[in-house]
Amino acid sequence: MRLLLDSQVLLAVVRKDVAAKLGSAIDLLLRSPANDKIISAASLWEIAIKHRLSKLHFALPLEDFPGYFTSMGFDLLAVDHRHAIERLANELQTRDPFDRLLLAQCQVEGLLLVTIDRALKIHPLAWRPA
Repeated sequence: MRLLLDSQVLLAVVRKDVAAKLGSAIDLLLRSPANDKIISAASLWEIAIKHRLSKLHFALPLEDFPGYFTSMGFDLLAVDHRHAIERLANELQTRDPFDRLLLAQCQVEGLLLVTIDRALKIHPLAWRPA
């Protein structure tokens, strides 16, 4: 599977508490070498904004996040014009532009969004445990 990880999932990976924070199904999903794990620049941007507002704190310097994730075999996905203008087949009832952008990336790139966000995990583009 090709999986796009939302910011909450990335934060759990950085803090090394995926199973505790997200559950064993997501932990197994992320550990499986059969799955492509992808990180959006939008999620890194969202994390950086919250860090600069002192809402998030990390032992790992923010500028090391991309290298940290790529060293774990995760791929980085840039935001481009297709993602910005994509009309979602199932529009999300949210005011969060990051959520909408992640779903647009999933639709354009053929990805499933891995999230624990209640508003997002019911969307057809969200990954669901079997």
